[in-house]
Amino acid sequence: MLRVLLISTYELGRQPFGLASPAAWLRQASVPVRVDCLDLSLQQLDDDLVRSADLVGFYLPMHTATRIATAVIARVRELNPTAELCAWGLYAPVAAKELTKLGVSWLVGGEFEAELEQLAVDLSRKRGSIQSAPRIVHDRLSFRVPDRSGLPELSSYARLCLPSGEERIVGATEASRGCKHRCRHCPVVPIYNGRFRIVDSEVVLADIEQQVAAGATHITFGDPDFLNGPGHARRIVRSLHERFPRLTYDATMKVEHLLQHADLLPVLRNTGCALVTSAVESLDDRVLELLDKGHTRADFERALTLCRAADLPLQPTFVAFHPWTRLDGYLELLDALVDLDLVGAVAPIQLAIRLLIPRRSRLLELPEIQEVVGNEDPALFGYPWRHPDPRVDQLQRDIETLVAERSADTGRGELFQEIQGLARAANDGLASSEAQADEQAAAGRRDRPSLPSAATIPYLTEPWYC
Repeated sequence: MLRVLLISTYELGRQPFGLASPAAWLRQASVPVRVDCLDLSLQQLDDDLVRSADLVGFYLPMHTATRIATAVIARVRELNPTAELCAWGLYAPVAAKELTKLGVSWLVGGEFEAELEQLAVDLSRKRGSIQSAPRIVHDRLSFRVPDRSGLPELSSYARLCLPSGEERIVGATEASRGCKHRCRHCPVVPIYNGRFRIVDSEVVLADIEQQVAAGATHITFGDPDFLNGPGHARRIVRSLHERFPRLTYDATMKVEHLLQHADLLPVLRNTGCALVTSAVESLDDRVLELLDKGHTRADFERALTLCRAADLPLQPTFVAFHPWTRLDGYLELLDALVDLDLVGAVAPIQLAIRLLIPRRSRLLELPEIQEVVGNEDPALFGYPWRHPDPRVDQLQRDIETLVAERSADTGRGELFQEIQGLARAANDGLASSEAQADEQAAAGRRDRPSLPSAATIPYLTEPWYC
């Protein structure tokens, strides 16, 4: 029997779909396969499982997960020098150079499950080394219901917190993969390049059903954009609500989709949608155009109005720091969040996010980016960049440190004012000492209306998005 160990290092506080789905395929393979799963965001690396494995696979859906995985891969190779190593996910082809050096011989982006099943069959029959060049697969698959046995309990993962104080146990699934759009900075684009794939609705609903049986009272749809297939989304949420009328859910949707499919907003709310996340990224129209986001600031404000009219909480996310960030522009962003009554709807970490430029990124098409990037950095699986104004880079580091140190015990309103103080100090050319930052924050409190002490909309307890 082939022994396979599947490892996830990080997936936004969710029980990893990227392990549950391949586990189902491998356990249904035409050869006997024993599958074990480890989620290292909650579990320790099991040395005995590593030593006994014939094949060790890593799920790499994002930058953070991949950076963590590189250290784990080195340890796995030390424990088991003869095991075959493989990896899949958005970052598997992007980080192929570094992963190959670490001994990973099989890397697939896109639709990986059938490929992984075939790898297991080949290994079982040949019992020899199998190596292939990194590749991206866009085959249309008949997806199978994920097998979540052996993963940590859902109650161990991030929760949904409601303004009332109620907490809900969160499950996660995918109704589609890829995206029809090609936003320049998005990590989905280098792999899918405008393609997207539907997961059969009955597979999605069966996956949700097993998670409800395991205690889930809320579901996160992990699709890059839930409204890439609006008809598909409508069918799923209506069926979901019929089967589980008390279940709530959240999903990510583009601003332009919220406008194009405004008729769907009441449907979403009436079927249990508790939260919509939208990658707004910026409120500067020039930056939005450079990122090829497909919306303007006015579009976002219209979408916000429509969502509020439908009683649908909207959580915008941002890439606050990029080569076009200006200190006064950053302050304008903060002022806009106050004016739009969004301080309680934005996770503080969103105000510290710095643009990533991975290999294959469409950002590299822009002359402005080519001027600021340095040589490839293996630790980034891409390109470092430095802002022309060093005060901007320093402000980003200061805010990131502040959020890391204070977000656990500081309300959103208070933390927002401290961020305002740091930004004003930087913009005025002052040293960002604690006393001066406090003075600036006090000025902000005098100038602005009182801010919410906590989140004003439902939120997930894991706020990272990269």
